[in-house]
Amino acid sequence: MVKKLAFVASRGPRAREARDDLAARYGSVPEDEADVIIALGGDGFMLSTLHRTQHLHAPVYGMNRGTVGFLMNEYHDDDLMERVETAEHALINPLAMRATRADGKVTEALAINEVSLLRAGPQAAKLRISVDGKIRMEELVCDGALLATPAGSTAYNYSAHGPILPIDADVLALTAIAPFRPRRWRGALIPVASHVRFDVLEPEKRPVMADADSRSVTNVHSVEIVSEPKVVHRLLFDPGHGLEERLIREQFL
Repeated sequence: MVKKLAFVASRGPRAREARDDLAARYGSVPEDEADVIIALGGDGFMLSTLHRTQHLHAPVYGMNRGTVGFLMNEYHDDDLMERVETAEHALINPLAMRATRADGKVTEALAINEVSLLRAGPQAAKLRISVDGKIRMEELVCDGALLATPAGSTAYNYSAHGPILPIDADVLALTAIAPFRPRRWRGALIPVASHVRFDVLEPEKRPVMADADSRSVTNVHSVEIVSEPKVVHRLLFDPGHGLEERLIREQFL
């Protein structure tokens, strides 16, 4: 039974006003003492909240007080305790990125939505793609490429014409961003347990940056990506509006 709530909000005035009103109405405790964390904002704030609280046991229930709310529930200030009590649970494993820069520095980060590589100069990037140690594409000329989770498949991946994946799919979406060669390559579905590696070709002439949920690394020479089953993010959704339903509904808009 849910007894203690922690309210957190993005910097937007609507989110902060909602946080203050709800905290006064329902009471608020620190995140590490809460049964449920209530996140008020948009999808970007939800991602940052999930990353920040991944070491805590409490699941996160979001309400939309931002501009995009795919990961959020509708905002209502009534019956919050009942909504949280009856909410559906969704479990998400992030991707683990290991990016190596030209100077040898290695950056590791987790991504709930996707890991993306993007050209950082006027010329198209050239990438070599390997899966489980086997080269699958010798040269992809493009503006970039990304590897998306099912939960993130409706975000940047979908904008880049990648597929929407069912939330329980055991695959990841590998999608090119504005591919030039091969011109007709439509991406690939990769088993979730795969080890994916991107090598940047001609990095001095064609610099590339990597990004994992807004944590960016410049001048990368290689990026390795695997799913991280040891990290589990727990989200709550109103009944009938869980991630599975949202992912299906998104395909008919």
